[in-house]
Amino acid sequence: MIQKDMAQRILETLAFDNTYARLPQAFYARLNPTPFSAPPNLIHANQVAAELIDLDPEQLTRPEFAELFGGNALAPGMEPLAMLYSGHQFGVYVPQLGDGRAILLGEAKNEQGQRWDLHLKGAGMTPFSRDGDGRAVLRSTIREYLCCAAMQGLGIPTTQALCLVGSDDKVYREQIETGAMLVRMAPTHVRFGTFEVFYYRKQHEHLKILADYVIEQHFPHLHDVDEKYAKFFAEVVERTARLIAQWQAVGWAHGVMNTDNMSILGLTLDYGPYGFMDDYDAGFICNHSDHNGRYAFNQQPYIGLWNLSCLAQALLPLAGKDSLKAGLETYQPLFEQEYQKRMRAKLGLIETRAEDDELIRDFLGLLQGSHADYTIVFRDLGTFSSAEGMTNEGVRDHFLNRDRFDAWAGRYRDRLRSEDSRDDERQGRMNRVNPKYVLRNYLAQVAIEKAQNKDFSEIDRLFALLQDPFKDQPGRQVYAAPPPNWGKHLTVSCSS
Repeated sequence: MIQKDMAQRILETLAFDNTYARLPQAFYARLNPTPFSAPPNLIHANQVAAELIDLDPEQLTRPEFAELFGGNALAPGMEPLAMLYSGHQFGVYVPQLGDGRAILLGEAKNEQGQRWDLHLKGAGMTPFSRDGDGRAVLRSTIREYLCCAAMQGLGIPTTQALCLVGSDDKVYREQIETGAMLVRMAPTHVRFGTFEVFYYRKQHEHLKILADYVIEQHFPHLHDVDEKYAKFFAEVVERTARLIAQWQAVGWAHGVMNTDNMSILGLTLDYGPYGFMDDYDAGFICNHSDHNGRYAFNQQPYIGLWNLSCLAQALLPLAGKDSLKAGLETYQPLFEQEYQKRMRAKLGLIETRAEDDELIRDFLGLLQGSHADYTIVFRDLGTFSSAEGMTNEGVRDHFLNRDRFDAWAGRYRDRLRSEDSRDDERQGRMNRVNPKYVLRNYLAQVAIEKAQNKDFSEIDRLFALLQDPFKDQPGRQVYAAPPPNWGKHLTVSCSS
């Protein structure tokens, strides 16, 4: 296939092929974004994401770019719409949710035939806004924009963010804030809740249309197979299990794992009150609104299973109960296999052995008992020497109970030596899976506070840093340090 040259990769040549807009009207509401009162200003744009839709990065500096992706203009063929879905929120079914502050502008199609949803968050009221104002604030859009970059850099499946635009329009939350919009990208924004709405409305013909559409567009290898709906579900189970195992291994909490926030493709979707752990706490609750800890860090694997059971329920009109149950039963072993694999890699282990689970669990217990920093300790563990007589003070100093650490370190040393592990090679492996930099809440907060004063430089610094979180970056050591005391006590909620 002949690739477009740079002169052809301009805003005016963006190609749209809106398959979702050709589904029945019951799936969405057609409407245009509501512009800000004044033209938006571009705060930041993602060159890597622009490349995915065959857009020359130089186009990001054009005034028309901010107009187009700030809700003030439409490109030919966009066909904007708000998607309908429902979902279980904090365990309670809500019959209708939908895009209350977001609009699917269209599906941009690149030269390779890949389609990317361009989804504008903060685009104004829709029929699904439920008394909301349909706006996003600068604070929340910065958090999502940066975390999309962070997850991408960590290799965790995620929606991507194309750009962040701001305004001086006032938006009312707990306090008065300024409005902003963010364009997120994904092959699709279909969620578990998109299936649930048609199941609970008993619109089984629409449920079948949706399942056939998703399979045709995103699971084409299942198009003509027997029991395709059950096999489709089994693949969603696998993707979800692997995704949540990656969250757990990196120490990240979603905060609002409602079924309407679960991607059918196994992507990290809807960044609200998320959090990377500082001091390790298995019961870490990142969402100030989660009063009962339903979405605590150590509950995420179970909630993934619970949400998949809701999806299985919604698919009952299309697939047999036994087939769906069989798919659901693969979740726990898939999750455990993926999680153990990633934790072994974080410890630098080469072989798989029966005692792995105990070695991992005991190390996490040491972290918990010492309130040790999850990211820093795993990174420092790469410096561990397996030579006899070495006390490994650099790692040991992270722990309050040195005797307990020494006992664990002896077992760890024996394990490494039994694998003929070479320390220098092991450290290289460990540094490729244990990030030096993560998007701690206080780092995002610093960027937010500067941006609220029209200084967007910290967004740019963090965005660049987080694209390569495993590499030592000269002059950036402060970003790898523990948070200051004030940074450990920030609260984020469902409005974040």
